[in-house]
Amino acid sequence: MTEPRVAVIGIPGKWSTEVLADALEQRTGFRQVVDMADVSLDLTDNSLRCGALNLCELDGLAVKKISAEYNPNTLDRLEMLRTAEQQGVRVFSGAEKILRLVDRLSCTVTLRNAGVPMPDTVVTEDLQAAFDTVKRFGEAVFKPLFSTKARGMCVLGGEQSDAELRDAIAAFKADNPMLYIQRKIELSGRDLGMVFLGGQYQGTYARVSQSDTWNTTINSGGRYEAFEPDAELIELARRAQEPFGLDFTTVDVALTDNGPIVFEVSAFGGFRGALEGAGIDAAGLYADHILQQVRR
Repeated sequence: MTEPRVAVIGIPGKWSTEVLADALEQRTGFRQVVDMADVSLDLTDNSLRCGALNLCELDGLAVKKISAEYNPNTLDRLEMLRTAEQQGVRVFSGAEKILRLVDRLSCTVTLRNAGVPMPDTVVTEDLQAAFDTVKRFGEAVFKPLFSTKARGMCVLGGEQSDAELRDAIAAFKADNPMLYIQRKIELSGRDLGMVFLGGQYQGTYARVSQSDTWNTTINSGGRYEAFEPDAELIELARRAQEPFGLDFTTVDVALTDNGPIVFEVSAFGGFRGALEGAGIDAAGLYADHILQQVRR
């Protein structure tokens, strides 16, 4: 029986991309990393080519990273993958499922519609409404609709004068026409990544701040450590990821004085946090899951 051929969509040379490609190669003997920047979609013959390779002739595509940074072009890359899906290629997670998560607002609306607790959030294009929101919140985090690892986010309010605040909001809006504003939450320097594979809970790691920055991301100097959640917290994270139907994901959860809240559900999930913080070989588990699905 011929082993399945599953390529990894990701960033060549990046650890999470390469470790997933390694895990698939160990199990099948086939290894291919694909950068979507090198892919061409030809709708004349419905081919999706990376060099001489037609991705539509593979058994599966594991999407570890669709672009180095999220932006509207990321959505176009996912749309291209739908051509492969139409021809029977399994995409993990499905292109339309990832599409609902790359845009922060789409993720937020889905979570709130499901009754998942989140930070107080206002979304507007109106500068006055944004100003009024910050005054009401005291301090607020402004987030681009397309970003990861807190890139492009900023905290406004606090000690700023009204004039300084208005100028800062206008400057943010220059690059972000839709203003996504969340009440700043006191995290005590830690938040959680709760890992799910095929909808099943795998484990939890904490991201712990090592500085006085407002976020805990590794990009800002944070580190990973183990964490054991209770059953209620696991159930909250399960409910948060359920509407998206992802093959692999991480639910970002914070513990506050008013109870746990969910920041977001990741389109791709975190391999390094799972390994270093919780001892979970996410790449190996994901590779097994993918191959089990492809072989059905």
